Amino acid sequence: MTRITVRDVPPRAVWSLEQGGVHPLLARLYAARGVRSMDELDTRASALLPPDELKGIVAAARRLAEAIAAGQRLLIVADYDCDGATGCAVGLRALRMMGAAVDYLVPDRFTLGYGLSPEVARLAATRKPDLVITVDNGIASVEGVAELRRLDIDTLITDHHLPGAQLPDAVAIVNPNQPGCGFPSKALAGVGVMFYLMLATRAELRRRGSYATQPEPRLAALLDLVALGTVADVVPLDHNNRVLVAQGLARIRSGRMQPGIAALLAIAGREPARAAGFDLGFAIGPRLNAAGRLADMALGIECLITDDPARAMNIAQQLDAINRERRSIEADMRDDAELLLARLDPGSRASLTLFDPGWHQGVIGILAGRVKEKLHRPTFAFAPGNDGELKASGRSIPGLHLRDALDLVAKRHPDLLLRFGGHAAAAGLSLRAADLPRFETAFEQVCGELLSPAELSRSLETDGALESGYYSIDAVRMMQQEVWGQGFPPPLFADRFDVISQRILKDKHLKLKLQKGTQRYDAIRFNAAEAAPDRITAAFRVDINEWNGTQSVQLLLEHFEAAT
Repeated sequence: MTRITVRDVPPRAVWSLEQGGVHPLLARLYAARGVRSMDELDTRASALLPPDELKGIVAAARRLAEAIAAGQRLLIVADYDCDGATGCAVGLRALRMMGAAVDYLVPDRFTLGYGLSPEVARLAATRKPDLVITVDNGIASVEGVAELRRLDIDTLITDHHLPGAQLPDAVAIVNPNQPGCGFPSKALAGVGVMFYLMLATRAELRRRGSYATQPEPRLAALLDLVALGTVADVVPLDHNNRVLVAQGLARIRSGRMQPGIAALLAIAGREPARAAGFDLGFAIGPRLNAAGRLADMALGIECLITDDPARAMNIAQQLDAINRERRSIEADMRDDAELLLARLDPGSRASLTLFDPGWHQGVIGILAGRVKEKLHRPTFAFAPGNDGELKASGRSIPGLHLRDALDLVAKRHPDLLLRFGGHAAAAGLSLRAADLPRFETAFEQVCGELLSPAELSRSLETDGALESGYYSIDAVRMMQQEVWGQGFPPPLFADRFDVISQRILKDKHLKLKLQKGTQRYDAIRFNAAEAAPDRITAAFRVDINEWNGTQSVQLLLEHFEAAT
């Protein structure tokens, strides 16, 4: 059962924004998302929070400045997703601008797993670095940092994940979510943390007189990478993150982007001049992530750090091919999941735990997300790991903090989870294959306790009806140019329509002609061939359909039901 609800729109907030010069439609959308003043809409670079409030950033910047001055060898250890890849690229490009000798290492997710483990530490040591810098990982790497210290190698942690009970013994930790950090934005992605550290390092080098006779590095040139990683990691777009994304999109739209991002946009058939958050999250992000899921994320990082457009295009083509393979694997896994779900009654459960011995561990996160979206249940999908272990990736629904739920499972069953970590919405874990039934029971019990019946009922929060004058290409373009994403969702409208005609496209998409009053609209519902009744209440987004050089407004239906 899906409920369509309408966001509250405070009239006074709308009036205040309109008085500040905001378009009436945008004023309504912003007010419904909690914006109360014009300051919250300021996306100039000067609106960014200052770096100094990040705990540990001054010590980290000093250590980096000392390393650069001494000619020490630096090694970035990155995560194997888009956030980790962009964060690594930001660190590499910025540190090289500052004169550092820096290289990178991405652990093989299939043999070494996630994070700075002791095994990864020993592998890093073979590169003979003086300082290891983590990006998008490390806050839980107590043993890995200890191993590096034993090998007489310093570690600098940059991360944004939630810490455990014990912090690693690093020379500095920069993480807005570590205890005692007063940085107002806890939603920075890993790439955002690295960008802030680079700003602080440049400031430290400036203080030391490094730029008295030479120009300073232009770190704003890296904001396209920051925007990509921030959107792709689906972190909440609070004001500070919206500034980062808006600045990055502005650079892309003006053609000032890394050759790798230009190549990935071209491969995806997207125009840089019209780039939006959707393009970062659903066109570029998946192609980069595919490398980490099926191959080696070093390929994605190379795409982002090369200055050769031809090489960037060559790598982008490889990433596109890997992504097509990922989609094929995912389609097969979704078929398997459908068979598993047919044996269950999701309506009687508070969670879903799925496993198939043939599943690919690089794609289980996407599968868990698809099942969660369809059935509105916290979902873990498991795949075979190494040495008799299973690896899982999970996705959650509003109302359940997934990492905290796993922490509760671990406290109740101390011998069950071998490793776990993550966020409110996504998490991962490892356990012994024989313990899968125990985990399913324990996780179901925790979810049943923490989730209310109302939270287990899917609801679509919408912006209500769209005024007839805004079903226009100009209005759609205006909305698409704004920064939307996690925690600041893109416009979703709801209204009643008469169904004039409908037909199935490619055996899986429903194409409709709708009417409201005297106006008629083209609409489509992807991946759903269920016929619509004669009169519907629909939740929909507005988009621009281009066909044979002609542009028209099209409604993208997310849900419909018989109108009452």
